[in-house]
Amino acid sequence: MNKQELIDAVAAGTGESRASTGEPIDAILETLTAAVTRGDTVQMIGVDSFSTGARAERTGRNPSTDAAITIPAAKTVKFTAGKAFKDAVNAAGPNSSDRP
Repeated sequence: MNKQELIDAVAAGTGESRASTGEPIDAILETLTAAVTRGDTVQMIGVDSFSTGARAERTGRNPSTDAAITIPAAKTVKFTAGKAFKDAVNAAGPNSSDRP
């Protein structure tokens, strides 16, 4: 599901227009991004949490030349699914999917 499909699904579920549904979703995503960028953890109990992490500098290999390269340290975004979210996904079964 992409962002437009999410907006369409929420609009269908609430009976609101796609335009009026898209604005709050955009605001939520902007707020989430700003909070995690500041280093805050965003928790929605039972659903998920977003936080920042750190990846240390490491050595890798250029696949074309097989030369050693240094991969710089970087910040990462961590997503942790909440228990209710995990339970819902696991209850759906290993091979269930809405897509063909």
